Order: sequence, then structure tokens, then C-alpha cells
Amino acid sequence: MTSQVSSPAEQAVSAEQPSGAAAPSPVDSGPPSAKEVRRLDRVIIRFAGDSGDGMQLTGDRFTSETASFGNDLSTLPNFPAEIRAPAGTLPGVSSFQLHFADHDILTPGDAPDVLVAMNPAALKANLADVPRGGEIIVNTDEFAKRAMAKVGYATSPLEDGTLDAYNVHPVPLTTLTIEALKDFGLSRKESERSKNMFALGLLSWMYHRPTQNTEDFLRKKFAKKPEIAEANVAAFRAGWNFGETTEDFAVSYEVAPATSAFPAGTYRNISGNLALSYGLIAAARQADLPLYLGSYPITPASDILHELSKHKNFGVRTFQAEDEIAGIGAALGAAFGGALAVTTTSGPGVALKSETIGLAVSMELPLLIVDIQRGGPSTGLPTKTEQADLLQAMYGRNGEAPVPIVAPKTPADCFDAALDAARIALTYRTPVFLLSDGYLANGSEPWRVPEPDELPDLRTQFATGPNHTLADGTEVFWPYKRDPQTLARPWAVPGTPGLEHRIGGIEKQDGTGNISYDPANHDFMVRTRQAKTDGVTVPDTEVDDPSGTARTLVLGWGSTYGPITAAVRRVRAEGHEIAQAHLRHLNPFPADLGEVLGRYETVVVPEMNLGQLATLLRARYLVDVRSHTQVSGMPFKAAQLADVLKEAIDD
Repeated sequence: MTSQVSSPAEQAVSAEQPSGAAAPSPVDSGPPSAKEVRRLDRVIIRFAGDSGDGMQLTGDRFTSETASFGNDLSTLPNFPAEIRAPAGTLPGVSSFQLHFADHDILTPGDAPDVLVAMNPAALKANLADVPRGGEIIVNTDEFAKRAMAKVGYATSPLEDGTLDAYNVHPVPLTTLTIEALKDFGLSRKESERSKNMFALGLLSWMYHRPTQNTEDFLRKKFAKKPEIAEANVAAFRAGWNFGETTEDFAVSYEVAPATSAFPAGTYRNISGNLALSYGLIAAARQADLPLYLGSYPITPASDILHELSKHKNFGVRTFQAEDEIAGIGAALGAAFGGALAVTTTSGPGVALKSETIGLAVSMELPLLIVDIQRGGPSTGLPTKTEQADLLQAMYGRNGEAPVPIVAPKTPADCFDAALDAARIALTYRTPVFLLSDGYLANGSEPWRVPEPDELPDLRTQFATGPNHTLADGTEVFWPYKRDPQTLARPWAVPGTPGLEHRIGGIEKQDGTGNISYDPANHDFMVRTRQAKTDGVTVPDTEVDDPSGTARTLVLGWGSTYGPITAAVRRVRAEGHEIAQAHLRHLNPFPADLGEVLGRYETVVVPEMNLGQLATLLRARYLVDVRSHTQVSGMPFKAAQLADVLKEAIDD
């Protein structure tokens, strides 16, 4: 999933063959294949099976090879919420969807062109998403009566006409895998575990994916068990050769590299959580500060803790705390000590951290709160996506405790959003919310690795001496004397001689930082902290309105960018005029947002919640925006959004 490649426009599939050519057989299979090869511009594949069938690994490897080939791509892993649901049941189905193309794409796709179903549960859970005429590769070995009864099939869907509308490829994946591995001395159960690699080999043949990197990956992954490594390689090769030799697969497909989709550069496939982790490391390096993460594991944010723990060489320190409160408390302590401090969590954890976030607002220290949103309320849908923490980030603290909010729009954009959030935190001495979500966190896409000189300079100055002169001429340090431009207070590292000062959650006196219960001072401090947040510098709203005469604007935030943009393309392709804008900064809003909203007769706001951004816009700008919401735990589909936008245009 992290295969690093050169510019997709310039790369070759391997040293032996040019980009766009069919991958060679991993096993010498004789003369070149005489099978038909069809050229496609895009394909959507979904791997589905039991949570123990290795579907995420299969999808991950296919994605990695697709990235190295040079296609544009977008992925949607879909995990069961249970740690291990009963085998063969609908709650235990795990899937991985990949959309890849020879041109710029934005989403994992609405519906799979190809479904690989490893058992009856996988077929039943995903069949409704496959369009008529779509291809289904099904593991016939798993369609025993007991397995079918578990998911409500009274008769076999392979024989009763259920699949008549589809192009079905019945493949005894388990039997073929066991046969391919009969000389390895493995038990039947051990051999069966490699059937996902057989399926991966078959799909790699069908779509001319490179193969060598996958073989290298398997040997590295199972280096301590070389017999298992070679068994998986053998199963992978057997799947490839099965596609080459069987009569059931008469056609293979080519999807050329996306030569025009990317500017020149070095690219890699990257997930949102990985991009965010790299963004935090880059921010710390650009700020010349150590990076400190205080965190408690929680789905879907845990990958950030796992990744950052690998990078001590970059001055990263990670602390896995005993609970959410301890995690943010340690991070805030690190901020007081002069580090770029981060805490990561998801919705339920934000609730637990709220008091300490308020403390950070009062202490006016830089702190990044990374919220990888998931379905709620409470523990809700741990493995599904949602955008329902916006109002919690905005208002979820006691008292007036304003916090800037930044939201990335794509997996790769998580890198830039992390840098932006760090810029705000360091410049304005404030905690900042970074609102990603499960869709971005687990999804992936190509990312151009930036050059070091493209990164912003985030260096900040610590206080080094007195900053205020009393009436009697004495020079003193005032911890709450503010920068007139940013309203940020000085950042004094503990242990600096002469800069001793009070901290805590009780209200401070302006300037001195002494404890104060004076009503007028409290009013002043509350308004000053609000003014500091309101004064954060953010770019103006970028509006995509090609004709300049559209009457309808669709406005989104966060991970809805891909589905909204894909829907806008569909609407425009049908001859309709529509404008689009997308918000990264949700607090404060761009200064020109009110003027932008006022230019359009209709404003549509799609959100994966019950209308939280719409509520903020109505309250702030008195604009009767049209809210379109979805809280299914899954991202929007572009086709459905396109219908909504066309209705808004026609009204």
C-alpha cells in the first residue's frame, strides 16, 4: 500500500516491459496467450469475504500494484465492527473496494464492476450493489448447505436463478489452492488460508497487474516462516496461471496508466491516517520542535499512534496512555514544555477530553486534537464513517471556549491539513481541531511527495526574557501580554530563568496571568480569546463556477469532497450549470463566505450527519441552505448526489 514510484506519466511497470503491457506470467506457461484483451478506461473491483479471509490484505496488495502501475485510484476498505464475528455470517463480512482508472478519479466508485465473493455471506451482503451485467467471481467450495443456511439461502443462489442477470465465474478457489500447495506439507487448514492469494493472482492476470512486488512482499511478510511465504507465492502464481489457462476467463483487461492525471513528481499510494502522520512529522520538523503524541487507542485513529511510534529518529515521542484523559493531559504538558503536542482520538474520546481542551484554551497553548470521526452516538459504529462531530468540536466544552477547526478533503490532503492545523496552533497559541473521518483514514489514493522547499516555515520563537516594563521601570515577564497582530501570548518554556508564571484553568488577569475573579476582566478575556480565534488567517473561498452564471451552489466540507465533485462532473456533463465550493476551515469560516453564499439562489450542503454545517451557516449568515444528509456509516454515492443536485437546479 506504500509502494513508492516515480511520476505515473513516466514510469514503467517493470524493467522487462513497457507501461500498459500485459504482466508476464509468474510461471513459465509456454507461448503467449491468444486470449482477447480489452481496453478499459476504469474499473471498480470489490473483494469480499469473511473477516478471516484476508480481504484487506488482498485489496491492499492489488492497490499497491495498481499504484506502481501508474493508475489513479481510490479505495474503500469496509471492516466489520466485531473483533471476530462468527465465521460465515453477515456481520462478519469484510470488503475492500478499489476504483482505478487511466484518468483523474475522485471516489472509490458507487458500484463494483467485479465482485469477488469468497462465501455465501459475502455474496448476499454485496450482491445488491452489483449492477446488472456485472462480473461475479464466486468461491463455489464455500456454498455448502450449512454455510448458505447461515445467511438465509434456502437454495443455492448459484443454481436457482438468483445470479442470472450477472456474468458469473464459478471457481473452486479452496480446492484449487489446496491442490496447488499439496507438495508443501501443510495441513488443509493452513493451505486454505492462501486462497486469498489465489484470488489475487487471478485478478492480477485479469487486469494485467505487476506481480513481482507482491511476491517480494509475501517473502518479506512471512520471512520468519519461509515455507508459509513460498506457499502464498505458489498460490498467487497458481491463480495467475489459472486465469491464463482456464476457458472460463476468455478475456483479460487493460487499464492504462493515468498519464495526464498527475503533474510530474515522485508519487506513492497513501492512506489518510498515514498522510496525517507524515504531515505531523513534517510540521514538527518545519517548526524545529520535538513532536509529542499523547494518545489512547481507539478505532479508527489508532493507526496514527502505531505509525508515529516508528519514527523516534525524527524526534517523535509517543505515549500510549491508560485512558483518553491521561492522553490529552500528557500532550498538554508536552505543549507547556515546548513540544508540538498532539492527541488523537475519535468521537467518544473527544467527549472525555473536553475538560482538558478547555484547559488548553484557558492556558493558550498550541495543541492539535485529531478527531477521526466515526458513527455515533456513544460507541456507535466503530468501523464506519460519519461527519457528526462538527458541533462537538465547535461547542463541546463548558463556557466560551473557541477552538479553530480544520478538515481535510481527501486521504492525501490529510498531509497538508496537518501542516495547516500546526500553523494555526503555533502562530495563535491555541488548541486546534483536525477533523478527519473513517472514510479518509482508511481510504487511499496517489500522493505526490512534496519537495522540502515546498513546505511552510513553521518556526516559532520562545520567550527568552522580560517583555513588560512596570511604572517604576522594573522589567518583568507577563505571560499574557499579547502579540498585537495575532493576539497570541508568549510561549515560555519551563526552566527559563526569570520567566516563571502561573498556569491552570482558573481565569487569568490580562497581562500578568494572575488569578482573577474580576467580572470586567473575565468579560475581556473571554472576548479576547474569541477574537483570537476569529482572527485566524484562512484563505478565501475557492468557488468553481466555470460559466459564472450558475444559480445553484453545492457547498461541502471534509470527506464529501470526492463524491460531491464526482456528482458535479456528472451534472455538468448533462448540460446543467452548477457551482461548487469546499471548506477546509470551519472555524473561523473564510471571510468572504457570506458574500459567496449570497451570490446564489440555492445552496445545497451535503453532509454525513443531520445537517450540522447547515445549522452553522443558517445561524451565521441567515441563508436558507438546503441540507442533504446521510448517516448510514458509508460515504455518499456520486450518482445519488447528482440526482439531488439536478433537483435543486430544476426547482
